[in-house]
Formats: sequence, C-alpha cells, structure tokens
Amino acid sequence: MNPKTASLIESLQKKYGDTGEDLNIHLEGLLHAKPITYWDYIQLESLLGTQNPRTKHPDEMVFIVYHQTTELIFKMILWEIDQIAVEKDLKAVFFTEKLTRISRYFDLLSNSFEIMNEGMHVDQFMKFRTTLTPSSGFQSAQYRLIEFASTELINLIDIRFRATIDRNTPFEHAYDHLYWQAAGKNHDTGVKSTMLIEFQEKYMDDFITFMKYYHKTNLWTRFKGLPKEIQNEVELRNAMRHYDHTVNVKWVMFHYKTAAKYLKSTTNVKATGGSNWQKYMHPKYQKRIFFPDLWTPEEQNQWGIDNLKGYKVLTK
Repeated sequence: MNPKTASLIESLQKKYGDTGEDLNIHLEGLLHAKPITYWDYIQLESLLGTQNPRTKHPDEMVFIVYHQTTELIFKMILWEIDQIAVEKDLKAVFFTEKLTRISRYFDLLSNSFEIMNEGMHVDQFMKFRTTLTPSSGFQSAQYRLIEFASTELINLIDIRFRATIDRNTPFEHAYDHLYWQAAGKNHDTGVKSTMLIEFQEKYMDDFITFMKYYHKTNLWTRFKGLPKEIQNEVELRNAMRHYDHTVNVKWVMFHYKTAAKYLKSTTNVKATGGSNWQKYMHPKYQKRIFFPDLWTPEEQNQWGIDNLKGYKVLTK
C-alpha cells in the first residue's frame, strides 16, 4: 500500500475510533456516494430559481439579482464579525485581518452601485417600483444585524434622543428609539408606517435576541476591552476607521446617490416604504459612527459632509 494511503487510513481510524464509529462503514459509504459537482455544491438551480419579477419590465431582474447578491455579501460580513465576537484570545493581527475582510466586502458593495446607477432605465424602474409598495430596502434585516454586531446600541439611537437616553435602557426601549425608526415612524404622534409595522412583526423578537447576544461582544466593545497597547496599534485603528467610514459614509452615500437619481427624476416621489429617504439615508443627519472615540471632534462634525473625499489615515 502506498505509504500516504496507509497514513491516511490510520488517521481516519483514529478519527472515527475516538467517536466510537466504525471506519469500515464510512469507507463503504464512499463506494455508494455520488461525486460532488459544482452545481450541486452551490445549489445552483435553487439559487437561480429565486428570482420572481412582478412585472414584465426587463430591468426588474437587475434590481432583484443585485439585492439578492447584496444580501449574500451581508451574510459573509456577519460570518466574519461573529468570528471576532467569539474569539477568546483576541489579538490585533486577527482583529485587523477580519476587519480588512469585512471592509473589502463593503468596498465591493460600494463599488457595485454603478450596476444599479447605470444598469436600469429610469422609466422602467419608476413603473415596476410601484408594485413593491410598501416593501423597502430599509427592511434588510441582515443590515440591521450588522449594525447591532458592530457597535454599542447608544451609537445607533436616533440623534434626537442620544444625549438623553439611558445607556442601560431596556433593549425594547432602545429598539423603539433606533435611528432607522425615523424612516417609518412619526415621533410626534407615534404612528408607524405599514412598512415599519410589518418589519417589526417579522423581526423584532430576533433583533432583541441579537442585541443581547452582541451587547458585550460587538466590535466596538471588544476593541475597548483590549489592552491599551493593542488598542493603540496603528494597523488596527486604521482598520477600524476604514470599516466605520466605509459602512457609514461611503457605502451609504453611493446608495443615497443612486436613490437620488431615480427618485428625483420625478417630483415629489417618496420611497416605496413611505420614508423621508433623504434625511434617513444621508449620514450628516444621523451621524452614525460605530467607533466614535477613534475620530476627532472635527472629523465627527464633518461626518458625511466631505463624504467621498476620504479620511486621514493614521501613521505611527
């Protein structure tokens, strides 16, 4: 027998022996198993069968596939964040590597908006979008999970209440004052839009559970729990700042500009969910900052104003 084959069999014998299983049964199973194929492995037919346009306008397919792709990227981002959350011996190299991966995914999303911005005819979009009411991209649960996993809840509270709300407020109370509630709630009357009501009915319980899970394991809390010498490592701080700016300014502004192109093409057009999309989306209004202590007061004051000009990269 080939020495490598013998070594592999010995390793397999130990692997299955340690769990009380019979190696011979597993080897026999290989005789009957079909070889894996690319299309079966990624479940291609299922994936390609999930596009169901509501109209006959061709560009609706672009809209659907683009958003589905975005949700898949969100899943990858959450996968990487959770590895930071559960890492017991968190080191700067590991933290920086994961943040760099996450930022790369968001950079990809930011740069992909040209597909939406230039890839659909305005007249087609304005027609098929009417069939989407009251749904909205606002209802991306995974994006909300990314926010919860990235920072402390106080940094996601509507800026109108952030200075007065108790940091130790119950999660349900915090949920009701999150910044994105402003997109579907009249805070003078308390009346919520259909979009927000349906979103809450679908996901609120899951969100509360997720908030509790990441209360002490979100990226910002984990960073602040590191020794000062690790917190001060320039590579890690730059990775944190890059992620923060990419998510809360760059990606948001590309999204904002794309929405503006289509929704401003016709006067007085509201978002499909009925939100005040300009003030809800633009970062200068809510000043969403995941890692506030990593930005100077001047940088925070200019947040979202010099939106695509970038930011200062820290040096040693």
